[in-house]
Amino acid sequence: MKLYKTEDVRNVAVVSHAGSGKTTLCEAMLFDTGAVDRLGKVTDGTSNFDFEPEEVKRAITINTGLYTVEWKKKKINILDTPGDPNFAAEVSAALRAADIAILVVDAVDSIKPLTEKVWATIEAEGMPRLLVVTKMDRERSNFDKVVSDVKEMLGVKPVVLQVPIGKESGFTGVVDLLSMRGLKFDGDGKNPSKVEIPADLADQAKSRREVLIEDLAEVDDGLMERYLEGDELGGDELANSLRRGILERLFVPVLACSGATNKAIQPLLDVIVDAGPSPAEMPSVKGATPSGKTHERQPSPDEPFSAYVFKTVADPYAGRLSIFRVFSGKLTADSTFLNANCGTKERFGQLLVIQGKHQKSIESCQAGDIVAVAKLRETLTGDTLSDERNPFVLDKVALPQAVISFAIEPKAKGDEEKITQSLARLAEEDPTLSVTRDPQTNEFLISGNGQVHIEVTVEKLKRKFGVDVNLKTPKVPYKETVRGKAKVEGKLKKQTGGRGQFAVAWLDLESLPRGSGFEFVDKIVGGVIPRQYIPAVEKGVVEAMAGGALAGYPVIDVRVTVFDGKYHDVDSSEQAFKIAASKGFKKGVLQANPVLLEPIMNMEIVVPEDCMGDVMGDLNSRRGRISGMDSKAGSQAIKAQVPMAEVLKYASDLTSLTSGRGLFSMEFSHYEEVPANISEKIIEASGKRAEEED
Repeated sequence: MKLYKTEDVRNVAVVSHAGSGKTTLCEAMLFDTGAVDRLGKVTDGTSNFDFEPEEVKRAITINTGLYTVEWKKKKINILDTPGDPNFAAEVSAALRAADIAILVVDAVDSIKPLTEKVWATIEAEGMPRLLVVTKMDRERSNFDKVVSDVKEMLGVKPVVLQVPIGKESGFTGVVDLLSMRGLKFDGDGKNPSKVEIPADLADQAKSRREVLIEDLAEVDDGLMERYLEGDELGGDELANSLRRGILERLFVPVLACSGATNKAIQPLLDVIVDAGPSPAEMPSVKGATPSGKTHERQPSPDEPFSAYVFKTVADPYAGRLSIFRVFSGKLTADSTFLNANCGTKERFGQLLVIQGKHQKSIESCQAGDIVAVAKLRETLTGDTLSDERNPFVLDKVALPQAVISFAIEPKAKGDEEKITQSLARLAEEDPTLSVTRDPQTNEFLISGNGQVHIEVTVEKLKRKFGVDVNLKTPKVPYKETVRGKAKVEGKLKKQTGGRGQFAVAWLDLESLPRGSGFEFVDKIVGGVIPRQYIPAVEKGVVEAMAGGALAGYPVIDVRVTVFDGKYHDVDSSEQAFKIAASKGFKKGVLQANPVLLEPIMNMEIVVPEDCMGDVMGDLNSRRGRISGMDSKAGSQAIKAQVPMAEVLKYASDLTSLTSGRGLFSMEFSHYEEVPANISEKIIEASGKRAEEED
């Protein structure tokens, strides 16, 4: 593949809600540009973008697919992103690599709740954008309704570039309002024919062209003045206004097509290359030197090399494949660059262009290109690659916080170590995946952005690394404490012939303020317990605290004072005092009004205003306490404190309540006493579990 000038490159991220026909549209773009010789289909597993087994099984996009095509002597890098919110991080990463976003909207269902969510992501990135109304061949498709909904629901000015020819199954093409000519697509759709504007569309086309010209004239004061004076604006002037309006995000051009029947795809390709921004037209990228000094790089091949790794593919045999967008400078095969994040040099061999599941080697790349290299030692997603003489670090893409966790255990004994190693490899390609071990419950926890995200990870774990696992709801890390005080005797007296075991330790137990932890006080005087045995008393108490007397959960926020005791010159030992202190502590807990504590989480839930009542009512049913509300980007942010036990599967519940439009974040706050009625059930369940284990 030849090296294209930066001005001749277009980097396009195709985004949408799930099921809008996004990948089908991308397949038609491959077919029309001659990159493939037949239309790939998601439904029969022949897609050039959705080829991973997990994607074929579910018929959804899970990983951002990448394919490079040529149209009108320009190179287009197509990034096909997931529409399922479980994989929203892939969208954010792809938008960092792209220069323009194409929002795909279903002509039948129009703007869905998840469309608004995707749109918010585009707007947060401040990107130029196009809107494509697809599935125009479907029953009940309605182009005009989508245009109206775009204005009302997305709060943006739609600029209509086309009028559809025909409706539903009769959709055959479009009227281009800039050239005022009709394009009909017959057969496989690759060779459109220019036709007269159908008589029944003539008036509509004329009126819409007037609106279009006025919209484009508003881009430039000089053009608007001429327009108001009645001058006719030339085609080049209108094309320049369209280009400028897209680049400056003054409006959103709207086009119509059908990906499945390959109709009106070529006009979209024309708009991408003729009016879409090239990397050279984008603003400079902002970052910092390793010392933290703010720095910028112009999107030019003449600048020092810098690139951002937006995706990593982990393979158990081939190693890591790092895919990056070059923002400045040049790079050749068989050379070296600096990983500016960790300060290490990385040497590589081939430069690769990704073509779906395949790769092609190239000799060089430059600003604007999207390429890959294999087997980098230290480089991960989010790292910046740069010229070693001019190190430069780009800001990392903000990743969504994990919202759901499952306990994970191997189906085969002895696979524990293999699980951790394999999940670490998967986390290299998916930085939103988190794998931890809970020190209290001793469970491996896998956390992600939704249940489907976790299930897909488990399937990859088995397919790529041969590890089969079970998923379980994680245990809640309850704690125990005391509300009162107790003075108790811990005593061990054994005589079995020969040397016996003897120790007496008097302990004073009392509660501490929440969050204080454990405090041990030595008030022994007169040598009633020799000094060398005092650490053993503390150790015995600490070991007993690991499994409380109520339900076997760790005891916290308690002060234990040893104030008296007895010993024997021959039969006393460190072990005897440790056992005596442990017995005394367990007895003392039961006498000091023990209670069960549960973890309380700080939550922020961002939802549309029309969902506020349902979400707040649901939080109340979960024993949540709402502490405040703030407006946030057209939505409401609800702040609340909720017991962890009530929100272990909150991600899927919030999706149901808000039709996928809700977001939330959650972090640990503190421990609180469990209500008596719930505490009784937890203690009862713990007792049954202990009996089963015995």
